[in-house]
Amino acid sequence: MRLIVLDTETTGLEHKLGHRIVEIAAVELCNRQLTGQHFHYYLNPDRESDEGALQVHGLTSEFLQDKPRFADITKEFLIFIHNAELIIHNAPFDVGFLNHELGLAKQKPLDNYCNQITDTLKLAKELHPGKRNNLNALCDRYKIDNSKRTLHGALLDAELLADVFLAMTRGQESLLIESEPNNITDDLISNVDQLNLKVLSANQEELQLHTQILDNIARENNGKCLWLDSAPDLSDAKL
Repeated sequence: MRLIVLDTETTGLEHKLGHRIVEIAAVELCNRQLTGQHFHYYLNPDRESDEGALQVHGLTSEFLQDKPRFADITKEFLIFIHNAELIIHNAPFDVGFLNHELGLAKQKPLDNYCNQITDTLKLAKELHPGKRNNLNALCDRYKIDNSKRTLHGALLDAELLADVFLAMTRGQESLLIESEPNNITDDLISNVDQLNLKVLSANQEELQLHTQILDNIARENNGKCLWLDSAPDLSDAKL
């Protein structure tokens, strides 16, 4: 399973009013573990951020003026998310902005390039009805350290959301799974003598049949049979 956890920062709340993406980040999960692969860019939106948005992400026009535009990184972005499941908090917001940017870059809408889109806000509301389910609240609920989140940043938020998503869907409270001693296996091994197991040995006819099967496998594979190469000779086994 390849999952891409994604977040954006924008100049304002409405792409229909001409607001643009100023930061985009995505981190990769394979088999529900971070791979270390990520996609991250600050972007020149060719416009000023609303005061409210600027207070949220702190990305000034001066900082963004020499950054690439979304059209410059579109191809790389689409390759990174290709055929993955996207994990997004409040997905309609980010998807709306991404589709707006893709349209300006003369590309198809987002769902043409990914396998599916999962909204973690919707999932959180189903798991915790009537409670606050923003990213900070979820980090607190699942004991995920978000102390570095003084401002909203797409890359940090994507990494935090990866932790939150795994916690919500598997009960895991951290990506760092500590291995715990498995006393069950040790107990079984120590008690095996008490089980009084009856051992049934193969008779001579069964051993001969086994040998014939291995010979047939070797004939079909140019004389190669892994069992014959590594296993002991059973022809003289005592019954």
